[in-house]
Amino acid sequence: MAQIFVFARLIFIVLSIVGLSLIVPILTALFCGEFSVIPSFALPLAVSLVVGLIFFFAGKKATIKFSIRSVFAFVALAWISISVFGTIPLLASGSLPTFHDALFESVSAFSTTGATVLSDVEALPRSINLWRCQMHWLGGMGIIALTVALLPLLGVGSFQLIKAESTGPEKGKITPKMASTAKTLWFLYTGFTLVQFIALKICGLDVIDSLSYAFSTLGTGGFATKNASIGAYNSLAVEIVCTVFMFLAGVNFSLYFYVITGKFDEVRKNSELKAYISLFAICVIMIALILIPQYGSFVRALRYSSFQVASVMATTGFATSDYSTWPPAAQFFIFLLFFTGGCSGSTSGGFKIIRWVVLKKQAWNEMLRMLHPHGVFTVSLNQKAGRKDLVFNVAAFTFVYFALVFLSTLISTFCGLDMFTSFTASLSMVGNVGPAFGSLNPSESFGSISPFLKYWYCIVMIAGRLELYNLIIFLFPDYWKK
Repeated sequence: MAQIFVFARLIFIVLSIVGLSLIVPILTALFCGEFSVIPSFALPLAVSLVVGLIFFFAGKKATIKFSIRSVFAFVALAWISISVFGTIPLLASGSLPTFHDALFESVSAFSTTGATVLSDVEALPRSINLWRCQMHWLGGMGIIALTVALLPLLGVGSFQLIKAESTGPEKGKITPKMASTAKTLWFLYTGFTLVQFIALKICGLDVIDSLSYAFSTLGTGGFATKNASIGAYNSLAVEIVCTVFMFLAGVNFSLYFYVITGKFDEVRKNSELKAYISLFAICVIMIALILIPQYGSFVRALRYSSFQVASVMATTGFATSDYSTWPPAAQFFIFLLFFTGGCSGSTSGGFKIIRWVVLKKQAWNEMLRMLHPHGVFTVSLNQKAGRKDLVFNVAAFTFVYFALVFLSTLISTFCGLDMFTSFTASLSMVGNVGPAFGSLNPSESFGSISPFLKYWYCIVMIAGRLELYNLIIFLFPDYWKK
């Protein structure tokens, strides 16, 4: 019972922090005169704060300790609770009439996937659109990390909790205390958001759209306030700003801390960053060359290729052009990026560049070992010999990742989607990318898929956001053994 109380207490505290963020859309609704929408935000705000404060003070003196089982359970349950909480304004305002649509939209937002069931987002109240984008921002850096940053009450379990929520195979502290690390990362995250907000305002967007797109970009989500996404503005300046910040959001945020503290060698030696920049540059140039006949010049083709590569690689999902109308060779490079994602420790989703770096180095070592059977070979990362268990970790994750993709593809085909749409949609859901190919391309919404498939995709999106193991581990019999 004591453990159940601790779980309930912490989950309600997390929900109260998310609820407090509803002040932003409430102020937006007041500013835009959307008074009928205000109760949709005010009621969950009030209830979450009251219940959260009650639970906060009720167990204030209790010592919080987390076992390994508790970490998995708490993070998974917290994310499920947050996702359900996010549906309340969507349902109460009438923006989405059914629970399965509202849940899909909320999970897609918090997991920073960016797939939407809506075909006309411009018909929504502006405060609701801001809330959709704000959920991206909250989920991007991690809500558990935000809780630790604001309320360092999780004691000895805080590192394990953030480790379970964050992305990538290698996770560590950049400061001695985990609460300080969380504060530093959220400070950097907020700083980037503020800079992009100002840049978009200078480019001519109004305050609400500037804030919405800053939330979506830094959270690498992709929800937009216009049906045509960023392409609706037809502005080179806006596209450049979004391209730059999508690219930056796909970089490990720890590296920005090293830049600020003058540890430039940590950045220069980073193997993943080198691979990330190289892959981005290769894909941008190759796609631009292929698109020259379609857009008339290399410079114009570069504009569209760089934006779309940054969008898919960082798993943001913004669009200025429908890549499904591009030549097959250009589509190939976009399809390739569905398998990569951004860097470990970034707000982007996907398989993560570092894992491909490890697999490539290990494959090279295996070939060398065949030539030199008595040689000793290690995987070198950041100009240091890597741990052997990291290779095993990546190999296991690769199996689980693509097993889930294939299982999701099978379920999608049973639900009526064609093979290619099913496969790319599954890659998109597991990798939190957003759009897919086929009938779920960037010009289409997910509103037409069956309710069952929406629920399944909700499970897959949360699993992808939490790096799979946090949800899948519940299926293991060993988890339930004492």
